Amino acid sequence: MAMAGSIVNAVGTFTDEDIIKIAPEVANPVLDGWEFFVESTGVQIHRKYREVSGLYDYKIHGVMADLDPKQCAQVYVDWEYRKVWDTYVLDLHPIKHEATGLEGLYWAVDYPWPMSDRDYTFVRDMRMVEVDGVLTCVCVAKSAVFPNEPEKEGIIRVDDFQQACVLQSDGKTGSRAFMLYYDNPKGMIPTWLINWGAQTGVPQFLDMMRKAVFGYEKWLKDTGREAVKPPEVSLKINTKSS
Repeated sequence: MAMAGSIVNAVGTFTDEDIIKIAPEVANPVLDGWEFFVESTGVQIHRKYREVSGLYDYKIHGVMADLDPKQCAQVYVDWEYRKVWDTYVLDLHPIKHEATGLEGLYWAVDYPWPMSDRDYTFVRDMRMVEVDGVLTCVCVAKSAVFPNEPEKEGIIRVDDFQQACVLQSDGKTGSRAFMLYYDNPKGMIPTWLINWGAQTGVPQFLDMMRKAVFGYEKWLKDTGREAVKPPEVSLKINTKSS
């Protein structure tokens, strides 16, 4: 019997309003007040400055040709497979709040020497919705405290993190992709690393993910697992209503 794909969903952590706000941006990104930052391999990145932290929110959007959106979503949320294809992952595993039963993920990320590595404890929710009749996958995540997952020596805990990833068909053979991202990694992060992350790191990540999507079925077969099963459609969003 094949093992089910590995997904951790913090159901109820995010509201329908959270999903309704972010999902339509996969086709029509809202960029008023956002600064164009860089474009690379067909992906545009915009950013918006936060006065309090002195850091930026980022919006990343574009088309991934020849990648099925359902498979992209499965690869994106399957944490067991993520450990195989994402070379920046040092550790990734499910965690649970002992008092509340809330389920989340622990994620340790490899940072370039001589900087300290970072880790995260967070909750994530995957939703399937329809946006103007188009099946759309929305995956949202944010930092959360898990007392039974204490900070580790030599690793800096990132406790201010937000992310949303939206995927849908481009109407051809590829996927529209949109991501909203912010984190406060603490410490002094050099400008060159921030620029590298936007100009080089994002394209490299997309290339890794492309290879991962094409290799997912083989990995499932080799490991005796089944693909992650997306949830049923929970919302129908109409952006064209008067």
